[in-house]
Amino acid sequence: MMEQIISYIFKGYEIFILYFSSTYILVYLLLAIFSYAAILKHIRFQKYLEERTLFKSNHLMGVSVVAPAFNEGLNIVYNVHSLLSLTYPKFEVIIVNDGSTDDSLSKLITEFDLVKVNFYYREEIPTAKVRGHYKSKNPIYAKLLVVDKENRKSKADALNAGINSSKYPLFLCTDVDCILKQDTILKLAKPFMEHNRRVIATGAGIRISNSCEVKDGFLIKVHYPKEWLPRFQELEYVRAFLFGRMAWSKINGLLLVSGALGMFDKEIAVKSGGYWHKSLGEDMELITRMRKYMYDSNQKFLIRYIPESLCWTEVPSTKTILIRQRVRWARGLIQTLYLHRKMFFNPHYEKTGFLILPYFFFFEFLVPILEVTGILVILISLVFNLLNIENLLWMSLTVYLFYLLITFISIAIDEILYKTYASASELIKLIGVAIIEPLVYHPLCLFAALKGYWHFFNQKEQNWGVMTRKGFENPTTKK
Repeated sequence: MMEQIISYIFKGYEIFILYFSSTYILVYLLLAIFSYAAILKHIRFQKYLEERTLFKSNHLMGVSVVAPAFNEGLNIVYNVHSLLSLTYPKFEVIIVNDGSTDDSLSKLITEFDLVKVNFYYREEIPTAKVRGHYKSKNPIYAKLLVVDKENRKSKADALNAGINSSKYPLFLCTDVDCILKQDTILKLAKPFMEHNRRVIATGAGIRISNSCEVKDGFLIKVHYPKEWLPRFQELEYVRAFLFGRMAWSKINGLLLVSGALGMFDKEIAVKSGGYWHKSLGEDMELITRMRKYMYDSNQKFLIRYIPESLCWTEVPSTKTILIRQRVRWARGLIQTLYLHRKMFFNPHYEKTGFLILPYFFFFEFLVPILEVTGILVILISLVFNLLNIENLLWMSLTVYLFYLLITFISIAIDEILYKTYASASELIKLIGVAIIEPLVYHPLCLFAALKGYWHFFNQKEQNWGVMTRKGFENPTTKK
């Protein structure tokens, strides 16, 4: 009797997984189509409004580049020089020293000849105490503003202090360790000026700087990462940024603009409350809240994604730091979904309530839980001799081949359009990593996701933590 009940339960679970997997594959096929169409449209549209025309326009919008810094003394001087060298007629660079305990602030003061100034600081978004503002006595660095504040163990709080200190209608959030392409500001600002409908945020592709040649804060040559964990993350970034986010941009469904590179309409961001300092996924949470504000105020809006790699950042190279990061990401996901649960299937929030949030719940949040449940079902099935090995193998092979298809399409699009890597051998290595990713790297991410969920439901305290950076090598010193 017990075996019969278990058999019925397993049969029902098998049917559920079959339909869920089929829906999952169908959704991703649609995303692939949308992504391809969006990339083609982007390439064609570039011809109609050339970037050099915008440079001469009287309607060029000013941009404030906001970069929080906590104990970034290793590279902060080089990286600030890099940010100041960005090509755009009207911008400022705001470095927020978030209570650093190293020599970050003193290095900035020395290198850029900074002095503390009287500054009209309007705290539109509440933050930890701001201790002062610094400007350079050297007119060469007139675009630089350094904000010194107390640490609140939250990147969001540092970003809010930078937003409060900014003077332009658009702000670009990045990390001080990120390396941006020279024309990054223009490419991200362009959608704000070329659409009739109000654009409230834009994002673009992010790549990994590990193993790249960097000199004095400038990217000299892109290389495929030498270490294994960064290699897997490189593959993730190619797939997620070029494939997934372009598709969502096509249907105006972006819910995530990366914290490492995102441009925002300052007025809407402030009216939405700015970044929430308690969030562990502050980038996704802000976009969700901005979408909610636009619906509540009955304003039409767009969020756009640029299918180009404009930013390079250092990613975790050790298992400990990677897991810490992914735990935070997973907890930030469920935190955002829970906080905005009243938007689910609410007609007032249109596609955000009926499509975007449900997608993130079922295909982002729920999938790790279903994967672990599936493993348990397989083990119990073996005990009761109920496992159909042939069906299991066929289903596993189908999922694996579909994953390879999506991944190879993403790699092909990236290589055809942008030719990112220095040699063909690096591209072959990326393809090789894709083949073993599900068996080697994915279990690590699965563990981190479940740990993040566990921390959320158990209300375990967690802050951003510290990511130890290796910094960059000067390519001229390499042998």
